[in-house]
Amino acid sequence: MQHTRHAKTLRMVQLAILIAIMLLFAFTPVGYLRIGPVAITFMVLPVAVGAIALGPAAGALLGGVFGLTSFIQCFLGDVFGTLVLSINPFLTFLMCMVPRILCGWLSGLLFRVLQKIDRTRLASYFAASLSTALLNTLLFVLSIVLLFWHNPAFVDGVAGLGLATDTLWIFIIGFVGINGVIEAVVNFIIGGAAAKVVVRFVNNRQGD
Repeated sequence: MQHTRHAKTLRMVQLAILIAIMLLFAFTPVGYLRIGPVAITFMVLPVAVGAIALGPAAGALLGGVFGLTSFIQCFLGDVFGTLVLSINPFLTFLMCMVPRILCGWLSGLLFRVLQKIDRTRLASYFAASLSTALLNTLLFVLSIVLLFWHNPAFVDGVAGLGLATDTLWIFIIGFVGINGVIEAVVNFIIGGAAAKVVVRFVNNRQGD
């Protein structure tokens, strides 16, 4: 019983630390590096670490924190966020929240599956971490397309921001661009290594 309480307490402390890191990221240039109308975000890093080290539920919770801070950015000068917020605040909230919750939850599930077949005991960390960034990008762009693509105000707005809207694929490539690649690479390298360290630390502490 005492060991179980110790494990739960440790889990809550780790989760609180990751949330604190995310809040620190969110309101400094580290979290959202704005380049023109789009932004490179490193908020997905703590989501990946939490999903891998603490499980899918923790990943979903951290993804929710990510989504909430992303929604707040729409009120703080984010160019694209300001545009979609002016069109429909409720859909903007869904666009920010749902993809981030799902990317944290799904990457946590993926890690559990990969661990069962990963003989190296290492590749699963980097693959799951990479998947968090890729899922975030894929689901976020998909939500934009489903919620806003056919809205004339959105089409005119993104054209005014310099993002091509002639065809769906041109828009997706223009919107994701280099920022999606950078996020994936950073998450693959740093997220995978950090998650491995955190898991090892958690296992050692639980064995105390």
